[in-house]
Amino acid sequence: MTNKIYHVSKFGMIKLSMLILSLLPISNAFSTDQILAVGIDRKFGYSDEAEAYVWKEGGHDEVLFFDIDNQLEPHLIGSVAVENSIFGPPTNIGITPDQKLAFIANSVSTTVDPDRDEHYAMKKSSFITVVDLTTNPIKVVSKIKVGGMPSGLSIAKSGKFMLVANRSDSTVSLLTIENTSVKLVDTVNVGGEVTAVAISPDGRNAFAVKNKQHKVAILNISESGKVTYTGDDIPVGLYPWGIAISQDGNQALVTNIGFKSASDGNADTVTIIDLVHSPARVSQHLTVGDAPEGIAISPNGKFSAVPLLAGSFAVPLQSWYRREVGALSVLRITSDDASIITTIDVGSFPEGVAFSSDSKHIYVGNFASESLSIIKLNSNGEVESTKYFQLPGPPASLRVANQ
Repeated sequence: MTNKIYHVSKFGMIKLSMLILSLLPISNAFSTDQILAVGIDRKFGYSDEAEAYVWKEGGHDEVLFFDIDNQLEPHLIGSVAVENSIFGPPTNIGITPDQKLAFIANSVSTTVDPDRDEHYAMKKSSFITVVDLTTNPIKVVSKIKVGGMPSGLSIAKSGKFMLVANRSDSTVSLLTIENTSVKLVDTVNVGGEVTAVAISPDGRNAFAVKNKQHKVAILNISESGKVTYTGDDIPVGLYPWGIAISQDGNQALVTNIGFKSASDGNADTVTIIDLVHSPARVSQHLTVGDAPEGIAISPNGKFSAVPLLAGSFAVPLQSWYRREVGALSVLRITSDDASIITTIDVGSFPEGVAFSSDSKHIYVGNFASESLSIIKLNSNGEVESTKYFQLPGPPASLRVANQ
């Protein structure tokens, strides 16, 4: 049997994608207990023929918002046309705990370049888009300038502030949140390209992933809103990418995507950081598979979900490790260690991942196959069922509140 390789949709498919989106049912934004945000990036792809990344005309990205009260049947409640980029971890979207606001950190845009075959090129961006989820329809209310190439972001459990990792500036910015008013109040340099950040549940510390230094920086946050880099770094694995902190604040899990921050067929790791003891320290490196990128921890703290690129995108045609689809590892987390419960196939180029509020369902955004994988777990974290949900474009990021 010949393996089928999924591809990012061509620009000519955008109108069809928008038609599909227009036919999806839209309900009142106030009626859901849990919103899933999915960021669509239509300006970026990969050419198998040229074995190179391809840039397309910008201005066709958007973020979709789904009601997932019925966990197996996401229901569209709204969308906004806004720049969203695959460049940066799949945590460049955030939703406040009260689900009144959403934020999109956009790291790159496209610009016209007649000297290139595809006539477009990448340019750095530097803003956060603020979206009001309480209106019908959902709408953009402001844009906030931050540092260069803002990537991962994290919102405090209080909902009063958030941190943004500014990738090209090697900085982390703190922004306050009051109703729909969002203000940049502080920025700190962490001494290396930073791809993701996570705030501790008590809001007094944060941990920023320094991708090229293979470390996680420790930050302190004062009651007045001052963020300080302690100068202390925790060594993790090779090219760390994403980070998640358990809701009890006892552990942080870091995905180490591996050599050149890309899939290469070699097994890579998730680093478990003990946050109970002082100083924080690595307690385990768990081998999970090829190129883990996104990561989420279940609300009950028992499980973690880790998508694996696994040779499913931006891989030369004749590579021995090229696969039709990516994978997802489900981990069991205890106070002592983490272990793999199971690893299953999902769609092509899986990145973003989130849990439902009942900890029984996992949502995985498959960029190249333009779909969500919805995985149902039993109480032991074993897979009961899987389902594909087609999207109108490639999902570069995915998030729910408090994750």
